[in-house]
Amino acid sequence: MHALNTSAVCDEPAKSQQPDFAAIKARQQATWASGDFAVIGTTLQIVGEMLAESIDVRAGERVLDMAAGNGNATLAAARRFARVTSTDYVPALLEKGRARAQAEGLAIDFEVADAENLPFDDGSFDVVLSTFGAMFTPDHRRSASEMLRVAKSGGRIGMANWTPEGFIGQLFKIIGAYVPPPAGLQSPALWGTEPHLVALFGAEAADIRCVRKYFNMRYESPAHWIQVFRDFYGPVHRAFAALDAAKQADLEREIGGLLERCNVAGPSSLVVPSEYMEVVIVRR
Repeated sequence: MHALNTSAVCDEPAKSQQPDFAAIKARQQATWASGDFAVIGTTLQIVGEMLAESIDVRAGERVLDMAAGNGNATLAAARRFARVTSTDYVPALLEKGRARAQAEGLAIDFEVADAENLPFDDGSFDVVLSTFGAMFTPDHRRSASEMLRVAKSGGRIGMANWTPEGFIGQLFKIIGAYVPPPAGLQSPALWGTEPHLVALFGAEAADIRCVRKYFNMRYESPAHWIQVFRDFYGPVHRAFAALDAAKQADLEREIGGLLERCNVAGPSSLVVPSEYMEVVIVRR
């Protein structure tokens, strides 16, 4: 565990080109609406449960799950009898979360909302959560500012963010070599680094604590993982769709190689430890 010195805010490198955040967001929204992220998201439920414990969600607290997807952190907080609002900018994903909540008899508010422009008053929530969601917003500073704004003084912000060095960080580097990201856009994986978190949150944080953890992806084989992610995980689905047959074969081969190198289960199965940063911030 690392307790960060929030007084030492790191400067970000100067941007040579200001990206068109509105256009990028529209493309990202279409990407996450493609495939069916809920198929992947449901497997990540344990991450939401662990985050809810680390941030100490308590009964009766007002909790916002931002960029909630199909509701892993949402359900984890509601199971602890918090009053939860679940938001995302993909309505179909919120509907999947709503169905899960109804199946468990959990009372949760679901609302379509942009993580960079939340429709809530300042200080509305005791706890703000995001598991692998806020990190994909194009304007890092704006989404961090919104998380801080809607959290009350003394409230907590909790996140799970993939790290650059982990499996998903390496996966996105491979994809980026075939389908380059927009010029000037910061990498989502920066949210999995301590200096970037301090730069985004340090000025308004009484405390920032980061713990590197692992989520084990469990599939039948590398080919099975590729099939599932190619069909259902928006960024991988869209990357393959953007390439011709030869490039698709090259991308599949590179991803397969990464899976083989990261597999700790031997030849009979696939278990890939995927590093992420669990973050708990206390707002001033």
